[in-house]
Amino acid sequence: MNVKGNTVLITGGATGIGLALAEAFANAGNKVIVCGRRENRLTEAKKKIPALYTRKCDVTNEADRKSLFDWIKQDFKDLNILVNNAGIQKMADFTTGAKELDKPGDEITTNLSAPIRLTALFTPFLMKQKSAAVFNISSGLGFVPIAMMPVYCATKAGLHSFTVSLRHQLRDTTVKVFEIIPPAVETELGREEGDTEPGYPGVKPVVVSDAVMKAMAADQYEIPAGDAKGLVEGSCRDFQGTFENLNRW
Repeated sequence: MNVKGNTVLITGGATGIGLALAEAFANAGNKVIVCGRRENRLTEAKKKIPALYTRKCDVTNEADRKSLFDWIKQDFKDLNILVNNAGIQKMADFTTGAKELDKPGDEITTNLSAPIRLTALFTPFLMKQKSAAVFNISSGLGFVPIAMMPVYCATKAGLHSFTVSLRHQLRDTTVKVFEIIPPAVETELGREEGDTEPGYPGVKPVVVSDAVMKAMAADQYEIPAGDAKGLVEGSCRDFQGTFENLNRW
């Protein structure tokens, strides 16, 4: 697929992997739109990448999704790439009951339901373009889970399964379906709202964005970046051994 001349919408595009992708797409010669829940982060992203178009939107909210779609149809009729990037991550110890699940933010809604519903909204629109794509951001943990984050891993496994099915459904259309499979990435993912401590240690977001641009140019539809490749391969070669090695804590 051509890496330039596209119009791209990235959810959760003001920080982390989303912002790295926005910068990579913009630098490659694409029109880039990012949406997110926090106006201040969108403002910061715009300062860093002045060419960005920004939109405040909570993709877990049906009215916000519909408003976003209507705005795109009106002002960006050439949109041809949707990147489902917005996500949250929480630890959950089920031996203590539901208290951690009751913390703000629903992983199932944000990580799985929202991208599925957004994709359903945009797919007929994308099918009218001569060349189009959907990019879903899953995780190496969707292939081999880490037990301290069971719900997060389950949502990413679900998103992987959805991506495989969507790719098959759209195989005879103009819409290509890519899956980006990051390892642990140095982002805000997993941090509490307002927490100033560093997030998960991991690779820089640019490692993921570089892998995406290369894979996009080569029409490589499953894109494991960095150490995620070991989890993807391990899930097929030796799932139990890979799982036990990941969960030695």
